[in-house]
Amino acid sequence: MATTNLPTLSQLISVEEYLKTHYRPDVDFVDGEIEERNVGEFDHADVQMAIGVFLRAQQQQWNIRVVPQVRVQISATRYRVPDICVIPGDWKREPIVRVPPLLCVEVLSPRDRLKRVHKRIQDFFDMGVLAVWILDPVTRTAYVCDREGMAPHREGTLLVEGTSISVPLEAIFSTLDE
Repeated sequence: MATTNLPTLSQLISVEEYLKTHYRPDVDFVDGEIEERNVGEFDHADVQMAIGVFLRAQQQQWNIRVVPQVRVQISATRYRVPDICVIPGDWKREPIVRVPPLLCVEVLSPRDRLKRVHKRIQDFFDMGVLAVWILDPVTRTAYVCDREGMAPHREGTLLVEGTSISVPLEAIFSTLDE
């Protein structure tokens, strides 16, 4: 795989070029344009790891697969890379996730804006994703999203309806106290 600098904002590339190019960190691809993801800061990585480890420990019990930063094909011209992706346990292994995940988790970085995240959320729901959670390490708030909007949670347990997925917020945000 080729490694490259990101194309300029006005430079469109093909799906084929996106799929054969290695980006560090990986990027979203939306209708011919590359969209950078805000990653790399400690609290973002710490919370991402905490939720990933928590969910991964439940893989067999809940019959799920948990992976970080995997390309998810939303449509023929859209690929998103959620921070954490939870897919059904019987998913047939492929390089790119093409079936709707049960859950996509996004961890906000200080530079992230909710408006930008809204576009990502809409793409996930358009694909058929059951649930989207946004975790904000700064405010220690989890936003549970559905097609009507998002509800903030600062305590309690996050659930994905129709599944066994159940995550106490304390188990995730307590990593920020260590």
